[in-house]
Amino acid sequence: MEDGISSFWGPVTSTHEWCEPNYVHSSYIAEFFNTISNVPCTILALIGLVNSLRQRFEKRFSVFHLSNMILAIGSMLYHATLQRLQQQGDETPMVWEMLHSIYILYSPDWHYRSTMPTFLFLYGTVFAIAHSQLRFDIGFKVHYALLCLLCIPRMYKYYIHTEDKSAKRLAKLYVATLLLGVCAG
Repeated sequence: MEDGISSFWGPVTSTHEWCEPNYVHSSYIAEFFNTISNVPCTILALIGLVNSLRQRFEKRFSVFHLSNMILAIGSMLYHATLQRLQQQGDETPMVWEMLHSIYILYSPDWHYRSTMPTFLFLYGTVFAIAHSQLRFDIGFKVHYALLCLLCIPRMYKYYIHTEDKSAKRLAKLYVATLLLGVCAG
């Protein structure tokens, strides 16, 4: 959106706008397709939460699905408004989600049970405070990519030790879909 043009939400204050024209379909939604694409994410997270509670999985999995819902709602608000506050409501849960993924992936083998969640909680808190005061742009993207890369070795370990063929097939489908998304995006 050009400088000086405002919408229902006021001028754009986020550090970046994405790949679609703003306010084409509604004066209330800046990036229409980026906004509505979060509806299925919210629904799938709700289904995952209900199933993890129904099947009595460990709490970390229920919290993971709940954080997926929070992330999708935050992303929806950000892409609808393109406001800096909502951008933080998208990006901070992204980091918290990756910290939670690290916890889920590494905690079964972690010898000091309270150290890891305490460190990850403090790390997430410090990030949230710093992110509320500073404008991260490239730094956020690099930080997020590094957190994602930290998950890969453990996911690979689980993959090579899994004997269930349907689980391996699902993992291959996931990687193929991820690579397709990276190449297309």
